[in-house]
Order: sequence, then structure tokens, then C-alpha cells
Amino acid sequence: MNGPSLRRLKLYAAGRLKLKRYFAHCGDGRSQPRLPAQALLWAMLAGQFLRQTAFHAVEAIARTARLRKTGIGQRFSDDALGYFTEHADPAPTRQALIEVLHRAKRNKTFQDSPSIGLAVDGTTVGRCSQEVCRWCRPYRNDKREIVGYRHHLAMVSVVGGGITLPFDVEAYGPKDSEYAAGQRLLRRVIPSLGARFADYVVVDAGFATNTFLHLCDELALPVVARLKDNLPELSAAVEKRFSGQRPHRVVKDGKTRIEIWDADDFDPWETLRWETVRVLRYRQHQPDGTVTQADWFTNFSKRQVVSLALYRMAKSRWEIENQGFNDCKTYQGLEHICHHHPNSLLLCWLLTLLALVISRLYRLRYLHRGTHPPISACNLVRLLWIDLGGPTPCASG
Repeated sequence: MNGPSLRRLKLYAAGRLKLKRYFAHCGDGRSQPRLPAQALLWAMLAGQFLRQTAFHAVEAIARTARLRKTGIGQRFSDDALGYFTEHADPAPTRQALIEVLHRAKRNKTFQDSPSIGLAVDGTTVGRCSQEVCRWCRPYRNDKREIVGYRHHLAMVSVVGGGITLPFDVEAYGPKDSEYAAGQRLLRRVIPSLGARFADYVVVDAGFATNTFLHLCDELALPVVARLKDNLPELSAAVEKRFSGQRPHRVVKDGKTRIEIWDADDFDPWETLRWETVRVLRYRQHQPDGTVTQADWFTNFSKRQVVSLALYRMAKSRWEIENQGFNDCKTYQGLEHICHHHPNSLLLCWLLTLLALVISRLYRLRYLHRGTHPPISACNLVRLLWIDLGGPTPCASG
């Protein structure tokens, strides 16, 4: 069979994406390893590709009689994975994700998009009943009683380029916040990506503060941020002006009619070091009568970005929700705690992103050459299982 397989996927990652050196030097920190780190690393990635992410499931895959087809080449127990992830350095995995993005851009993965954005947002993962690690954050019921613990992380993803590629996370603990973790995340990834990789960063209203906006100025990244009631003066000025005006532009996006208001002469609030603030309002009219309205502000001028392009930048924020958090949680086991140790949690999160990036580039770019339609994510998983000669326990999607 010449279709997709784990062996071909491994060859693609090692060859086309140049991850061979990373597989050989993945940051193994074990003092006296008996099992090769490369086998354990690929086993965890293979589990991600097959949507079997629990360590018990990865152990079962490694213990099958089809080791040659899986590309793992070594049998082990789930305890070996726990010990490996506890001691592995996450830095090589983070660097591998950055290098894959650079290679994807050089290979013209984003060539059909006029701009590439970065979306930053936070989410909840990994619930548990007791406090086990420093990242466990308590959550309470209506009576303010602690009823359990959970973990939170901020994620950054490439958006607006025709393919969504989440590539790094930053965990935050009980005395930390999504806002602070997002800043640490940007400070780390932008120097590695380079100043020219992305054209903008898009965020929700929670990041629309002076500190974050000035950080983006420092990193030379224009900002597109959601405008809500957390900036009451600007919100009031926008409502006063736009509510009495006809739309500046009306466009069709498929069956949706979009009304757009756009003005770039709003006054910045007192502590914001911008000369002026540009605000875009869009109102979407769906065929079923549903109307959705949202306001966004930016430091892009009208000369730099036209209204319709700014609208698409704002809408790209939903990619990190739909193709980032939702896919990772629903299909890739992001919420599952494989081994409750901070370093193990972090490495599992990063490997989830690495597997997602590899599979999307393989499915949507490498396999999608020619005029045939792209293979769906669910069908790719089925074909991988069929090549192994086993059933397909993945959920549809």
C-alpha cells in the first residue's frame, strides 16, 4: 500500500521537516537510560497521530507485533514514559517547533495569504481532585468551596495563513494569570521566530492593556485586539460615533452580509503611548437572521491595512479556539493528564502541538499536491490504523 502510514509520516518529519537531529537529541535528561529516547519520543508522537495519547495506550501500541510498521522499534512500559517525560528538557521540542515553522514558511506554506498572524489566548486543561503539582489551580463552587483543581496554559498559534499551527504554550499557576503567561510567551517566541515572520498579533479583550500593547510595540508587532467594556472611554466614543452612521462598507462573504465601520482617529486613553487608535466594527448578517457585532482596535493605519483585510485579521483570532484548543482537546488528549508532574505535563503539551503541526503539514500540504481535495484529519487517522492492520478507535471529526 502506498498510502499514508506511520513509517512514511516519520520519514516526512525526519526528511522534509528536517527533524532527524531533534529525534536523536530530544533533550533526554535521564541519568542511566536503558531505553533509547528516540523510541520513546516517537512512540508518544505516534500515539498522537493515532489519537491514542494515554501512556497505557502508547504502551499497548509499542507492544504490538507490528513494531516495524509503527517505526518505534522498542517495547516498554508506561512507567518508562513517565520517567522519560519527568526528566526531558522541553527546550529542544520548543526549538523543533520553531524550526518547523521556519521551514514551512520557506516552503511557501503560507504563500496564498497576504499576511501571517499570531494569536495568543489561554485555556483550562487537566482537571484533578487533589493538589499534586505547583501548577494545580483550585476552582470553587458558588459557595466559594474548593471542589477540585485544574491547570491553565496560554497558547500561541500561527493564524491567518491558510493553515493553523499552534506551536508553544506557557503554563501558569495559582498566583499567575493568563495575561502574565501570554506576555512571557511572546517574549520567548518572537526572538526565536524573528521579527519578520509574523505581520500582526491578535488577542481577546483580556490582553488589551497598556503593558501588553507596549510589549507588542517593543517587539515590533502591530496589534489587533477585541474592544469590550474593559476600555469604557474608548467603547463609549466608538458607540457614540458609529451608532448614528451608515456602514462605511458592505461586503458579501459567501452567504453572509457584512457591514463594516472603520475610523482611525480615536484618541488613545491617557496611559497608552499611541498617537491614535483605529477602531473597526463589523456586523454580520447570517442567512438565518442571526446578527453578530464586534468591535476591534489596532495601531495599523488605513494606509497599511484596508478595512476588509483588518476584518479578516480580527476573525483569525477564532482559529486558535477552533483549530487550536478545540482540536487539541477533542482529538489529541490535551486535557488528559498522562503523568502528573510539571515537566511531564509541559512536555506532553508540547508534543501534542508538534504532532498536530506535523500531521497538518503532511495532510494539507505534502499529501495535497495536485488537484485532488485534501484528506480529512479523520481519514488520515483511519488510514494509519488500516496500515497497521488494526481497528480504528478514533472518534469521527
